[in-house]
Amino acid sequence: MYRADCPSRPILDQIADKWSMMAMAVLERPRRFNDIRRRLEGVTQRVLTQTLRRLERNGMIERRVLPTSPVGVEYSLTPLGESLREPFGRLYDWTVAHAAEIQECRQVYDRRTGSAETGSPGDVENA
Repeated sequence: MYRADCPSRPILDQIADKWSMMAMAVLERPRRFNDIRRRLEGVTQRVLTQTLRRLERNGMIERRVLPTSPVGVEYSLTPLGESLREPFGRLYDWTVAHAAEIQECRQVYDRRTGSAETGSPGDVENA
C-alpha cells in the first residue's frame, strides 16, 4: 500500500494539491477559466492551466469549448470529480474547525523551540 510504485500515489499527489482542491471547490457549477482564476486568489495563469489540464487528464473535470466569439472555454466537474466533493468538503470543514487550535499549537511549539516556520507547506492561516 505504501510502496513507491503504488498507483494511488500520483492520484493522491494530484487531488491533494492545494490548487486542485480549490479549483474543484469553485466548480460547484460550470465556470470559465477567468472566473475560476478570479476566485482563486494568488494562483497564476500558468499554474491554473497546468492544474486544470491534470484534473482533466485524471477525469475529474471536463473542458468544453463554447461556440462564442471569441471562443470561450468552460470547465465542469465530471461524475468522478463530483464524487470528491463530499470528502473534500469534510476535509475543508475539519481544517476550518481546527485552524485556531493548530495555530495555537504552532505558537507553543515555536516558543518552545525558539523557531518559527513561516510560509511552510500546510499553513492553515490561509485556509
